[in-house]
Amino acid sequence: MQAVPPHIQGETMSYIVTISGSPAAQSRSAHLLSVAEASLRAAGASVRRINVRDLPATPLLHADAGHPALREAIELVDNAQAVVIASPVYKVSYTGLLKAFLDVLPQTGLAGKVVLPIATGGSLAHLLALDYALKPVLSALGARHVASNVFGTDREVLWSDGSGYVLNEDIRERLTVSVEQVLQALSEQAELRDYRARAALDQVLHGARNSREIHADVHDLSVLHPVDALASHPA
Repeated sequence: MQAVPPHIQGETMSYIVTISGSPAAQSRSAHLLSVAEASLRAAGASVRRINVRDLPATPLLHADAGHPALREAIELVDNAQAVVIASPVYKVSYTGLLKAFLDVLPQTGLAGKVVLPIATGGSLAHLLALDYALKPVLSALGARHVASNVFGTDREVLWSDGSGYVLNEDIRERLTVSVEQVLQALSEQAELRDYRARAALDQVLHGARNSREIHADVHDLSVLHPVDALASHPA
């Protein structure tokens, strides 16, 4: 994992971190996350994934944020402009793995970031887990811009022996809309940063111009009134 977003030909790419809270390497939520990652990369974003199951268990369970592996993961999130979080839903809640990692993040770990929650469950009855279990935690971590969540059921994310997990058209469309919301929010944030940077530069240039004009006026006065100028600068 790399904690610093790359720069390509002088332009900073959107830097997005994805977090998989699934305990399994192959799962419906992980597949949805992979599809979202592919769409984000296709739009020109730089994407880094954190598989929480790969983090060392003991430091994670003890919330040891100073452990090198956890510190690196936390830095990835800290440097990200957007975070996509995916988890299966068990017993109307996201996984304990994901909870353990979110507990390690600082209190403002998601402040100023665009967040997209993704979850999967056996039926729509588990959908409430996003609104009543995950979203309050995201808000507590400072997330203010949360894209439309994506929830997939077993009927929408199907398993095929020949090609693995396959998305039906409905959830593929919902995922596309939510990814576009993330990209749009990042674009608006970039425009706002550019506007503020230009305004700050204009203010500096305006100040410098005023300073030059003042110096020019003083010079003109010294030319027109050399005696007064000398008197104002005694030896």
